[in-house]
Amino acid sequence: MDARTPAASAVTLSQLMLPGDANPHGNVHGGTIMKLVDTAGAIAATRHAQRRVVTAEIDSMVFRSPVHVGDLVTLKARVTAVWETSLEAMVEVEAENVLTGERRHTASAYLVYVGLDEQGRPTPLPSLDPETAEDRALASGAEARRRQRLAARGAADRPR
Repeated sequence: MDARTPAASAVTLSQLMLPGDANPHGNVHGGTIMKLVDTAGAIAATRHAQRRVVTAEIDSMVFRSPVHVGDLVTLKARVTAVWETSLEAMVEVEAENVLTGERRHTASAYLVYVGLDEQGRPTPLPSLDPETAEDRALASGAEARRRQRLAARGAADRPR
C-alpha cells in the first residue's frame, strides 16, 4: 500500500443550522454538532483508508462558543496519524453568521477510526506521509494522544 498525505484525506463540510437542529432557545444541540464531527472525520478516514471504517473513539470535545439557528457550520477534517489498523482524524468546527460574516471557532475533536476488511475485521491501513511542519507536529501530538488513550483504556479495564 502506498503512503498517503494528510492533504489527500482533507474534507470540508458546510451545513446551515435549522430550527430542527436546536433547542427552543435557538441553540444548536451539541449532539447535532458531534454527529457532523463524526461524519466529517469518517469521510477523511475513508478517503485515506479507501475502505470502510468505523468510529472507535472520540476524544473529549469542548464547545467554545454556541452555534445558533441560521449559522453556517463548517467542519474541516483530515487524517493526522495512522497505526496498523487504526488512524486518527482531526476535525475543526467553525460557525459563521452569514448575515454579518462573523466567524467563531466552535469546537475541535480528535477521533479514532478502525479500517475493516470485507468480513468486518480490522485490517492494515496505508501509512501516512506528513508533508509539512504542521503535519509532522500533528502526527507527533497524535502519538502522545494515543499513549493517553491506551493508558486510560488500561485503567478502565482494571478491576476496582
